[in-house]
Amino acid sequence: MHSFKELINIFSEHFAHRHFPESPATLYDPGEYFLALGGKRVRPIMCLMGNELFDEINPDAYHVANAIELFHNFTLIHDDIMDAAPLRRGMETVHKKYGESTALLTGDVMMIQSYEYLNKIQGNNIHSILQLFNRTAKEVCEGQQLDMDFEKKDNVSLDEYIEMISLKTSVLLAASLEMGAILGGASAGNRDHLYAFGKNLGIAFQIQDDYLDAFGDPEKFGKDVGGDIRQNKKTFLLLHALEVAEEDQKAQLLQMMKENPSDKVEKVLAIFKACNVDDWAKSLKEKYLQTALQHLEDIAVISSRKNALMELADFLIQRDY
Repeated sequence: MHSFKELINIFSEHFAHRHFPESPATLYDPGEYFLALGGKRVRPIMCLMGNELFDEINPDAYHVANAIELFHNFTLIHDDIMDAAPLRRGMETVHKKYGESTALLTGDVMMIQSYEYLNKIQGNNIHSILQLFNRTAKEVCEGQQLDMDFEKKDNVSLDEYIEMISLKTSVLLAASLEMGAILGGASAGNRDHLYAFGKNLGIAFQIQDDYLDAFGDPEKFGKDVGGDIRQNKKTFLLLHALEVAEEDQKAQLLQMMKENPSDKVEKVLAIFKACNVDDWAKSLKEKYLQTALQHLEDIAVISSRKNALMELADFLIQRDY
C-alpha cells in the first residue's frame, strides 16, 4: 500500500514523457506545452488509489490514469477558450499562445489520445471502463453547458447549482476512483460507495473554493479574494445570500451585479456576513464532507487500506479556517 504522497511521486514519474508525436509540431507541441504546466494530477492518482484500495496496482491502471489526465487537460484547454482566460497556472493559455484554432485542435487530439491509452487495457475490464469513462465525459460537458447557461439566468436554485458542480467537477473525481476500483476487482456495492465518496468530496471541495474566494487569506489562497464577486459568478455564497437576505439587501446585491461599483467586493462581503453566509458555507461543506467520509467508512475493506483516501480528503479539504 502506498500513501497519497507516494502515489503523487509514482504517477508524476510515470507521466513525465512525451504523449504526442513529433510532427506536425504546430499541432502537438502546444499539447506538450500545456501538460508541462503541471497541476496536482489528483484525478489519475485517484484512479491508482481506487485500484489499490482493493488489490495491488494493476498495470492497466496506469493506462486509465493517463487517459483520465489527458481528458481532464482537454477540458481545461477548451474551458480556457470559452472563458477567454489569458493565464493557466501562471502561464499563457494554449489559445493565447498559439491561437484559438490550434487550441481547439490541440484539445481534440488530447481527447483522442486519451482513448488511445484506454485501448491499451489488456484485461477484460475494458467495456466497464469505457462505459463509465464515456458517461462521465458526457456529464462533464453537460456541467460546462449548465455553467454557461447559468450566466444568462437570473434565478438559479441551490439544487441546480449543486447539480451543475456535480457534473462539471465531482463526477470525474468519483469516476476516477471507480475506474480504479473496477481494475481492483471491487464488488458493485463497494464501487457505489467509493463513487459516492468521490462525488461528495468534490462538492465539499467546490464549496470550500467558493468560500475561500470570498473569505480566504490571499497569502494562503494564492490569489486575490473576491474574484467571483467581481465576475458576478453565481456561487454557493451568492445563491444562498439571495435566498436569505432582507429585501433591501437583495436589491443592493442585484444592483451591484449590474453596476459593478469600485467598492463592490467590500459591500457584497458585508452583506454576506450580515446574512451569516460564511458560517452557512462552512456547515454545508462539513455536511458533504461527512457524507463522503461515511461512504468511505461503509466500503467493506479493512480500515488501514483506506488511509491514502483519508490523506486525499485532508489534502483537498482544509479545516483550519
